[in-house]
Amino acid sequence: MDRLTCMQTFIRVVESGSISAAAGELDQSSQLTGKQLRMLEQNLGIQLINRTTRSQSLTDSGRLFYERAKNILAEMEEAEAVIAETRAIPRGNLRISAPITFGSQLLASKLPEYLKQNPEVSLELCLSNRTVDLVEERFDAVFRAGELADSQLLARTLAPYQMVICAAPAYLEEAGTPSVPQDLTRHQCLIFTHTSMRTEWKFEGPGGQVSVPVTGRFKTDNSEALLAAALSGLGIIMQPLPLMSADIAAGRLVRVLPDYELPGRPVHVLYAQDRRMTPRLRSFIDFCITHFGT
Repeated sequence: MDRLTCMQTFIRVVESGSISAAAGELDQSSQLTGKQLRMLEQNLGIQLINRTTRSQSLTDSGRLFYERAKNILAEMEEAEAVIAETRAIPRGNLRISAPITFGSQLLASKLPEYLKQNPEVSLELCLSNRTVDLVEERFDAVFRAGELADSQLLARTLAPYQMVICAAPAYLEEAGTPSVPQDLTRHQCLIFTHTSMRTEWKFEGPGGQVSVPVTGRFKTDNSEALLAAALSGLGIIMQPLPLMSADIAAGRLVRVLPDYELPGRPVHVLYAQDRRMTPRLRSFIDFCITHFGT
C-alpha cells in the first residue's frame, strides 16, 4: 500500500482524534483506515498510537513522526502547487524596471511580441537609470547594466551591450580625429555619470588593455541627452551600439578608434529568490533569455 497515503491517514487520525472520525473525513471505511495505520506502523517497525476502545494517544515515537510527516506532506503539496503553476496559463500584471537605454532601445520593441504570446498578461515598464529596490518598489523583475553588486536577488545573464565611440563629423573636423585612446585626454568627452565611465574609458588594443582618464564640459545620467549632445557636435560619446546605430548608418555620427575593442557592458535580469516563480514571471524570464540571452 502507498506509504504516502498511509502517512496522510496517520495525520488525519491524529488530528481528528479517532480512526472512525478520520475515516469519515477521508470518505472511506473505518476498516481501511485502521489497516492503513497498521501497515504504516509495520513498515516503520514502531507503534505510533496507543489505542484503546475509548481513547488514543501518540507514543513518543509517534509524536516525532507526526511532526516530520506533516512537514513532508506540506512540502509535497507545495511542490505539486509549483508544478501546477508552471503548467498554468500566464495571467496577471507584471511590473518591470529597466535602464532607460536598454528599455527604450531594445526591450520596448520586443514587448508587443511577449504580450501577443501571453494575452492574459498586462505589463508595466518603468525606465530609470537609478538602482531600484525590487522588493520595496514591488517589481517582479529588474534589468541591470554593468557589474552586479552583491545581492540577495537571483540573476540571469543576458548578452552584454556592445559599446562604441562616436562623434559628429563637425566635431571631428574641428577638433581632429583621435588615432589612439590616449588622444582622448585632449578631447571633449561626453560623460555618462551613472557608471565608472564617468572617469575613465577602457580599451583592448594591440598592446593589451588601456585605461584612459576622460573629462568634458557636459555630463548627464541620461543616454538620450548624451546622444543629443554628440549629434550637436559637442564632443565624443561612448554608449551602446543600439542607441547610436541609426545615426551611424545615416552618417550623423562617425565611429572613432575602430581598431580598439571596448569591453562589453554586462546586462542581467534579476528577481527575488523568495518570490514564487509564477507562470507570468517564468514566461517573461524565458522570453528575455530567448531574445536577449548570450
